[in-house]
Amino acid sequence: MQPPPPVFRFAPSPNGRLHLGHALSALTNEVLALRFEGRLLLRIEDIDLTRCRPEFVEGIATDLDWLGIRFEPGFRRQSAHFGDYAEALAALRKRRLVYPCFCSRQEIRNAVLAREAATGQPWPADPDGAPLYPGLCKGDDPDQAALRIAAGEPHVLRLDMATAITAAGQSLHYTVFSADGDQRSVPVAPERWGDVVLARKDVPTSYHLAVTVDDALQGVTHVVRGRDLEAATDVHVLLQALLGLPTPFYHFHRLLLDDDGQKLAKSRGSQSLAALRTHGVTATEIRRQLGFC
Repeated sequence: MQPPPPVFRFAPSPNGRLHLGHALSALTNEVLALRFEGRLLLRIEDIDLTRCRPEFVEGIATDLDWLGIRFEPGFRRQSAHFGDYAEALAALRKRRLVYPCFCSRQEIRNAVLAREAATGQPWPADPDGAPLYPGLCKGDDPDQAALRIAAGEPHVLRLDMATAITAAGQSLHYTVFSADGDQRSVPVAPERWGDVVLARKDVPTSYHLAVTVDDALQGVTHVVRGRDLEAATDVHVLLQALLGLPTPFYHFHRLLLDDDGQKLAKSRGSQSLAALRTHGVTATEIRRQLGFC
């Protein structure tokens, strides 16, 4: 029996218009899906209900159609599947691998500053540069925490990283694949992220949890994304092990940088594909500029 085709996905967030960096990622997914005779899915990662807007979803569809990228019909919107993430969280809570945290950002910042002052050493940071959570709520009495939650006190749910790594009970790794099909095994070090947030105060999930669950439910076998997300894969592989989910193959493509050496980003006002189109730039020129022609 012939094995099923590999499954790729492009998963933008509708919190702004797509820019050249998104085009690079989408086109890389397209090329690799064609090369490996795979399926190509579109997913809309819209868990941020404050910043994500319907017009940006429409803009994503317009931009991808203009680029000439063809996805399978239909797409998954994360905001319609909070129940899937709640189920995964319930499984982790049952094993006591997550705990509620009631700290504000200012409380965390103050605790970090106090510990730096006491030790004379900088507090460790995660791969994104954010200080590791100093464990202020870790070890709180569960009954008291339950009362605070019942009273409606805002909180997040954090992964107890040390306990989770022990629970995984194995040496974790994932496989990176190249455009030529070469593969290499990469060990993970999720401890460098500390007790990451798996459910936010305003949203009952997080990026880490949602993408891990989505990839499994959609049967994604090959994840193609930028190098800026390479370190986050450590957390995803750990969650896959804890939840009994398969680990896809991974490919991390180059990033596009602006004149200041920073990666293109909506938050930095990087020029959108829509703006380029308005100025007469064609999809063929975009493909050629990014090396796909």
